Amino acid sequence: MMSLPRFSRALLTPLLISVLIGLGSPLSQAQTRRPVPRTADYILAVVNQELVTANELELRLVQVREEARRTGNRLPPDDELRKQLLDALIDERVQITYARETGIRIDDAELERAVGNVAAQNQLTATQLRDRLRAEGIDYARFRNNIRDQIMMERSREREVQARIKITDGEIDDYLAKQRGDAANTQFNIAQVLVVVPEGASDAVVAEREAVAQAALARIQAGGSFEAEAKALSGDANKDKGGEIGLRPAARLPEIFVNVVRSLTPGQVSPTLLRSGAGFHILKVVERRDAGDLTVTQTRARHILIRPTQQVTQQAASRRLLEFKRQIESGAKSFESLAREHSEDGSGPQGGDLGWVSPGAFVPEFEEAMNGLKINGISEPVVSRFGVHLIQVVGRREVQVDVKQQREQARAALREQKYEEVHTDWLRELRARAYIEMREPPQ
Repeated sequence: MMSLPRFSRALLTPLLISVLIGLGSPLSQAQTRRPVPRTADYILAVVNQELVTANELELRLVQVREEARRTGNRLPPDDELRKQLLDALIDERVQITYARETGIRIDDAELERAVGNVAAQNQLTATQLRDRLRAEGIDYARFRNNIRDQIMMERSREREVQARIKITDGEIDDYLAKQRGDAANTQFNIAQVLVVVPEGASDAVVAEREAVAQAALARIQAGGSFEAEAKALSGDANKDKGGEIGLRPAARLPEIFVNVVRSLTPGQVSPTLLRSGAGFHILKVVERRDAGDLTVTQTRARHILIRPTQQVTQQAASRRLLEFKRQIESGAKSFESLAREHSEDGSGPQGGDLGWVSPGAFVPEFEEAMNGLKINGISEPVVSRFGVHLIQVVGRREVQVDVKQQREQARAALREQKYEEVHTDWLRELRARAYIEMREPPQ
């Protein structure tokens, strides 16, 4: 996997911005375009041997403003926004030149998949993409090199940052000792029956709902089915699964739940009702794993990765993956074939297969989405620092983890904790070593 790309070197024309990237959505011929006024271009900064130009900054402003309009996000004042975007463009140039100097290479097959995703997202064939670029006066070879540069930058960043992260044996010892001694790392799979009490309900309604919950608890305590009560009465999203919310660390559960279940063993039901702002809960411990256990659940998953670029925004990549999901669920295409055709990741030729992995192997947002899937379940698009993923779980198994594997899992978790800080330091050093000359606008 590689890091999330954020820019394009090509000086795309205003029409190409609207047609090719559609500012997040493909445009039909009937849609009205709002072109950016063309102005005389000039150099804002020289970064090593790369140029950052005024037109490029203006195009970046168009994209950011449109993104904010679509998502409802607030932007800083215009002067501050321009400074932030100019700094980002300079950072990107610094990383590009470093990637070239260090000899990063991108094979043609990976590059063609990335270019193909640009064309497909904009409802164009490869030939139509070439024609559109030619009509806009943009050289196709330059366009491909632009995308190649982005991938090079991402691969260089991931390699360099990972190489700088140092984990000592002492840090691993401390991490494992904390895990074993921290009750918050105990994991629970809790099932619940939730009898909902509407907000602002009268005393009579509260009493009626409490009576319903109390009767259900009595039936369960008399040997009745917890799962049946959950399906019949529960007002939460997990009712169809018998109320199970899945295995989660105590730190990610409501504290009032943990206070009730911490003294229960698997199979036990809370002896009394729990009252919360949502209503009345009956809790059952389905599974419990204490921090020192040497058994873990390994998952085998596959994914399709699309890396957002200036040509394919994050939202556009998500829409593309949703279309893949529709095709898979309808039987029109298989997950493996779509991964081989479109995934911008080293696992693509293997149909996106990531193999058997233990907890902590992936970035948190990917792992959380993966852990929430049933076998053969397919996720919604998941955003991580590597790009946007479509995930499918194909298997799970319980395995004994030896001391060496525990230490490797701890090392992976610690590396993830340190990633952002080390990345920031590395970028600061690159920029300090680079030749950067700021230019004044022409008078």
